Amino acid sequence: MDELHWQSLAVRSGITRSPEGEHSEALFMTSSYVFDSAEHAAARFTGDDPGNVYSRYTNPTVRGFEDRLAALEGAEACVATASGMSAILSTCMALLKAGDHVVCSRDVFGTTRTLFAKYMANFGVEVSFVPLLPVDGWREAMQDNTKLLYLETPSNPLCEIADMQSMATLAQSAGALLVVDNCFCSPALQQPLAFGADIVIHSATKYLDGQGRCVGGAVLGNQDLMDQVLGFLRSCGPTMSAFNAWVFLKGLETLSLRMEAHSASAMQLATWLQSHPQVEAVFYAGLESHPGHALAKKQQSAFGGVLSFRVRGAQAEAWQVIDATRLMSLTANLGDAKTTVVHPATTTHSRISANERLEAGITDNLIRVAVGLENIEDLKADLARGLNSLG
Repeated sequence: MDELHWQSLAVRSGITRSPEGEHSEALFMTSSYVFDSAEHAAARFTGDDPGNVYSRYTNPTVRGFEDRLAALEGAEACVATASGMSAILSTCMALLKAGDHVVCSRDVFGTTRTLFAKYMANFGVEVSFVPLLPVDGWREAMQDNTKLLYLETPSNPLCEIADMQSMATLAQSAGALLVVDNCFCSPALQQPLAFGADIVIHSATKYLDGQGRCVGGAVLGNQDLMDQVLGFLRSCGPTMSAFNAWVFLKGLETLSLRMEAHSASAMQLATWLQSHPQVEAVFYAGLESHPGHALAKKQQSAFGGVLSFRVRGAQAEAWQVIDATRLMSLTANLGDAKTTVVHPATTTHSRISANERLEAGITDNLIRVAVGLENIEDLKADLARGLNSLG
């Protein structure tokens, strides 16, 4: 497997065939496992005999997904979880304690910000929110008890790009961990561990599935860190179901092809939007006008399928454009074969304050589009219907 290219790993890694000799990966729908003897059961529970114990934390199908995703991210190990948010929670609960300090980008998914600002604070973890750029802002926010730096790159929804090498150097100098949410790119376009990140987070719900079918998450890193995360999952149970793992496992087979198509269409749509008279600004790292364009070219093999733009006007005008669409799906999810459109200020980031949204650039006239696999001319026409009505 070490000699295979990335696309081959996406199809061939993580496969352990059962005695039935199946070609497609098997789906093990079982809650528990039978042991040969009392001694065998005891050895499994202590870990002296590695193997399946209980599907809350050991399942062959889930393990296949974990092994394949680890191969694609270049990670030693992976822990699959029930959702992307439970992946973040499991990481924090396993690696942080009361009195620790976290520095988090203010430009993260709204629920991620809530998790840190409200729920981790309830457990005595102090959190500072800083702009994703520049790195100096992170350095100034760090304290003697800083244990973790958390960011998304590209960010949601403004597609800002973090310098992961610089962030990794900063984290290492302070003895902290750098955690990167790789949801927007997936390992098909970017591998944060190669740039010095300690942990990678995924919402498997998005591009890893690719068709909006299942909810799941994943945490990846070295074996020692993942053993700690697995310990939390074993005891507390934010478990990925075997069925969902099977769906994600099959989704990984086409991930590279899909991400190439998403990226190509998003680039065309961003370029078209940039020239529309009713569009105030477009946020997509593939555009040369984007401040993070050069860095994105260095860290990513393509620019991904998510973009956002500001219409001329305010919330009413943004809603007018969204409500005029007939092809795009109005939903907060992304990473689907179907293009989705959403108003971040009143959905994905509605639970943070108006001032926090403003600081993060989440204005009332901002629209986010996650470009799917439809024909690009149909997508342009769908947005043009609303945009042209503003003139």
